[in-house]
Amino acid sequence: MLDALITSKTRLKILLRFFLNSGNSSYLRNLATEFNESTNSIRVELNRFEEAGLLNAYQKGNKKIFRANTTHPLYPDIQNILMKHIGLDKIIDNVINKLGDVKKVFVAGDFARGIDSRIIDLIFVGDINQQYLIMLIDKVEKLISKRIRYVVFSEQEFGEYKEINKEAKTLLLWEKQMIEQ
Repeated sequence: MLDALITSKTRLKILLRFFLNSGNSSYLRNLATEFNESTNSIRVELNRFEEAGLLNAYQKGNKKIFRANTTHPLYPDIQNILMKHIGLDKIIDNVINKLGDVKKVFVAGDFARGIDSRIIDLIFVGDINQQYLIMLIDKVEKLISKRIRYVVFSEQEFGEYKEINKEAKTLLLWEKQMIEQ
């Protein structure tokens, strides 16, 4: 769907890379290698995004590092459109309410790094009805034409996972709000 609106594949890759996870940053040659495209086509798009104020840039040594401008008024809207494009909004809406005692949901792997992929890796934290989760994932995979892998952790197990995998990229998608009484 988004490919019809944004005809430049390079532009779409850059949007996914920087706007799915605001913590992502990169430089020209790294993106050229990652996207397997020429530096010239990527430079043109990076410059357009920087001129529009959607990307911020800073020098680190001899490299110009780019990062999403999270203060730009369109940032939340662009991120929301991209989440819908990859189908994460459907996963969250369909899953959270009926899954049990869900504390947090994260996306991991390529999507957490802002790289489009055929596989979506999810991490669920809490006491989850896994049979129901399997049924929902089967339905959502058909809707979004992507494969979904998941892991379920208790809160303690997730803490241990984060301690062991400090470098692992995760992007918080949903968190249970605690209501004070």
